[in-house]
Amino acid sequence: MQALLLKYKNYLIFLILLIFLIVLKYFNPSFVKSVSYISFDLYQKVFPLEKRDSNVVIIDIDEKSLGKFGQFPWSRSIFAKIVENVHEAEPKAIGFDIFFSEKDKQSPQEIIKSYKLNEADSDEFVEIFEGLVSGIIVNHDEVFRNQLENSNSVIAVLGSNVPSHSSYDRSAKAKFLSKGGDPKNFTYSFPYSIGSLEELESSAKGLGSISFLDQTDGIIRSLPLIVRFNNKLYPTMGLEMVRIGTKQKNLYVEMNEIGITRISSRPYKIYSDPNAIIWIRYKKPLKSQYISASSVFDGSFDKERFKNKYVLIGASAQGLFDLVKTPLGLTIPGVEVHGNVIENILDQSYLIRNPNTYLFELLFSIIVACVTFFFSQRIKPKYSLSIYFFSLLVVIVIGFSIFLFKSQLVDISYPIFMLTITFLTGLYFRYVEENKIALSNLQKEAKLLKERELAGEVQKSLFPDISRFENFIYATNVPARDVSGDYFDVVSVGKNEYFFTLADVSGKGVKAGMYMAKASSIFRTLSNLSYPLEKVVFGVNNELVEAKFKGMFVTAVFGKFNIETNDITFVNAGHESIMVFDGNKNFEFIKSELPPIGIIKYFAESMVKSKTINLKDKTFVVYTDGVTEGYLKNGQELGAEGVERIVKTLDNITPKKIVDSIASELNWGADKLRDDITCLAINLRNTELVKPIRKKKEENKTDG
Repeated sequence: MQALLLKYKNYLIFLILLIFLIVLKYFNPSFVKSVSYISFDLYQKVFPLEKRDSNVVIIDIDEKSLGKFGQFPWSRSIFAKIVENVHEAEPKAIGFDIFFSEKDKQSPQEIIKSYKLNEADSDEFVEIFEGLVSGIIVNHDEVFRNQLENSNSVIAVLGSNVPSHSSYDRSAKAKFLSKGGDPKNFTYSFPYSIGSLEELESSAKGLGSISFLDQTDGIIRSLPLIVRFNNKLYPTMGLEMVRIGTKQKNLYVEMNEIGITRISSRPYKIYSDPNAIIWIRYKKPLKSQYISASSVFDGSFDKERFKNKYVLIGASAQGLFDLVKTPLGLTIPGVEVHGNVIENILDQSYLIRNPNTYLFELLFSIIVACVTFFFSQRIKPKYSLSIYFFSLLVVIVIGFSIFLFKSQLVDISYPIFMLTITFLTGLYFRYVEENKIALSNLQKEAKLLKERELAGEVQKSLFPDISRFENFIYATNVPARDVSGDYFDVVSVGKNEYFFTLADVSGKGVKAGMYMAKASSIFRTLSNLSYPLEKVVFGVNNELVEAKFKGMFVTAVFGKFNIETNDITFVNAGHESIMVFDGNKNFEFIKSELPPIGIIKYFAESMVKSKTINLKDKTFVVYTDGVTEGYLKNGQELGAEGVERIVKTLDNITPKKIVDSIASELNWGADKLRDDITCLAINLRNTELVKPIRKKKEENKTDG
């Protein structure tokens, strides 16, 4: 049993993680909802509802109107005149996103009352006031009430958790006919309501709710089509205006065992969630949809703009604080939200989010997560990454397709979240397993002595005969074991030009020797073709990547120098810093600007950045980490500071002298070497070649 659990422990851990993610989705905490809302908003931002014309006109209490009529609230006589002018234009319905909860304080009768005058004084006051109003005293509330009664008007009602001083036992004008149960059992409820004066509401043709649901981030995404105030049902403002505009008395509510399914105001049918919620699909705001209240009051407007339209009266003025945020990332007047609801009902463009959608999201998330994790364990990481991005694309395409063609909101954020978590988990498991395998292979290779000896012989054959160039370039390699992980090379490509490299190969054994042989072969081939240095580095890297030596790479310095111009061009690919010093022994250390060779494929030669300096009076020194990390006799590491110290003690600054001095400082005991010692120095003060024939004579003389 234990062996079985060990074998499938990755899948067991994945199963536990999956269960946790499912439970998290089931309870749907606020932060999960917030992420879901981001995906819902994204749909509308990418594909907003496009409309060139609108069935809704908004009479705007804007800054211009406030400038004309003064601060709000205005006299009811103003609204009466507005309603009168609009009514003459024959609209479908007129809706007020405004409360009239108190008597008009600008009405003459209310002014008289405010002064608390006796009857005689009142008469005298009236006489004075009559002169100001051309001998006519009117009751503004009465005038407004008459206009409401003569028009298809809808007045706003708002749910409240506290009683209002102006509350009375109001009832909705719409009659609800239900099928399949009682809608009150499923609708959102408020114990109280806030509205307008009883005489005004009684004269209106309809009462419409303007209640929004609590929004954690302040963005209005949805609202209830039906809401319950004091245990009485009310339609939302948009639905009530459609009912009035279509001359319907009744609203029809269909239900099943889990809640409300459909609400109808003939001929329109609206599908909702079980709590009568619809999600609003917003259109881009249209300036042409708005007309200033002052223009309507004056009659200076085109009556055709209101004919057969749904007219809403509300405020956009900043000081009236009726501005809300939408999923489009815009701030609009609250009255426009109700306008969008009317448009959604008329065009059947509202959005739906029902329980079946939620179940689909959960099952889809599980399937995608399982598939992604399975492939992450079965195929190579680079291919599993392709599977991940493909799955990501599938999720996004499905989400947007359902939105566009079905007008349903599918949460793509959680499938993406589950997909990402499970993929990273699977990738980590794969990484751990592959590292174990790689480590095991390295241990096996280390034990194979014969293979190490063979690799050592192969490696030695790769090093050039550096003695010919020792006057101006010299290098040495001291292996810590039978096989060195370092190598160097010098290639003459003309009378005055040379290519060189010094490298440190990761890993040991035959595999490392083969890797080095491959790298050396590529370098020599490209160098002999006299390619630019950048092209050489580009070619070596990409060939090593394609060679697929798993888990191996090279840190290296590649260079090219001209003994006539004294210019040296070089590239440091993940290697130790290059040391350059002048005749006064002023030192400069040049760091790497590229990653090691053989890890990632270069897509263009321009990715290789070289640097050029003049060596007329300078010396160029490069070494592997076996030098800086090598032990001195006192037990301390040499370090870059130690290399600098050695060079400073030298009187005769030749490449051979520098290299030999550094190597001898560390090579005081073969068993004491921590790593391979490889060092290369270039000094172009003496560019004469050591003639092979002279060297041969000297060797014969020594033999004799």
